[in-house]
Amino acid sequence: MVMRAAAKLLVLLFLLACAPDLFASGSRVKDLAMISGARDNQLVGYGLVAGLAGDGDKNPIYTVQTIANILQRYGITVPAATLSSKNVAVVMVTAEIPAFKKPGSKLDVTVSSMGDAKSLQGGVLIQTPLLGADGQVYAVAQGALSIGGLSAGTEGAGGATVQKNHPTVGQIVEGALVEKEIPATIMRDNHLDLLLREPDFTSAARMAAAINERFTNRAIALDTTTVRVQMPEGWPGSPVDFVSIVESVEVNPDIPARIIINERTGTIVATAHIRIANCAVSHGNVTISIASTLDVSQPGPFSQSGTTSITPRTDTKLKEEKGSMVALPELPTVEKVAAALNSLGVTPRDMMSMFQAMKQAGALQAELVIQ
Repeated sequence: MVMRAAAKLLVLLFLLACAPDLFASGSRVKDLAMISGARDNQLVGYGLVAGLAGDGDKNPIYTVQTIANILQRYGITVPAATLSSKNVAVVMVTAEIPAFKKPGSKLDVTVSSMGDAKSLQGGVLIQTPLLGADGQVYAVAQGALSIGGLSAGTEGAGGATVQKNHPTVGQIVEGALVEKEIPATIMRDNHLDLLLREPDFTSAARMAAAINERFTNRAIALDTTTVRVQMPEGWPGSPVDFVSIVESVEVNPDIPARIIINERTGTIVATAHIRIANCAVSHGNVTISIASTLDVSQPGPFSQSGTTSITPRTDTKLKEEKGSMVALPELPTVEKVAAALNSLGVTPRDMMSMFQAMKQAGALQAELVIQ
């Protein structure tokens, strides 16, 4: 019995010791910030996709000239005017190369048609150099495309076509080989800079404080975006070990009160800190119905003149529903705001108008972003 009680006590002490790690609710530094210098770079290239079985470009000048240039590279000189591009499409190839990507490693590439090709289905990208912003070649792309869509049917009068997704954009998974590494430096003067993805004074201060709990007086918030961390003197490990420990520090970032409204899709996203002061709201619906009909006018029986004619007729009706004034109490949380607005039975687009009116009245204590 004594041994069993001692074992339970040891398990309890172990759980208490691990409790901060088991129940931590903060976010890791690596999820909130990126390291200055360790950034991605964009690559772009101009190339040809061949083997399109008649779905290629319809002989634009730049396509046939590109074909002629490629043939000339292999010692074949053909006038561009004599070439046909129905099986070929001119494309732009794009990719992103992460920092520290070594020569020989592979990248995913996206291929997009530039001309009037109907589809890239079944096509193969011919070897295409990918250039950085400095004009240097950092990777080379080639391979068969996967478009995840299709286009079929006959165009023109009386024809029917079927299209799924976007057949003029494709992807080649691991379709590019890295030929040159882009140099990157993360440690400068024995320190590194963390760049917050969502700049904020409070979040930067909290991140510096959390890192200082792990490394005493080694972090300072320079501004809303940058937190500078000094590596301790005599650090026994490599800089990579130090960065790994810093990235694992957990922080509770400060989230601003913000409402995002997308009028195109009717989407509303609100953070947890929004607040609505005491106000009264009234909202009425206006419905406009427009009906168009065709009236046929014919000449009288046995008339010697006149023709049958069709005249359009449009009826427009407006219906306005009565709205009642509803008093809203102070709503300090997003849950209470959502429940109060849902109880009014309003649509998402009605909520958008109400949020804008509340913001103008000063009752909405949050940033309103309309997209």
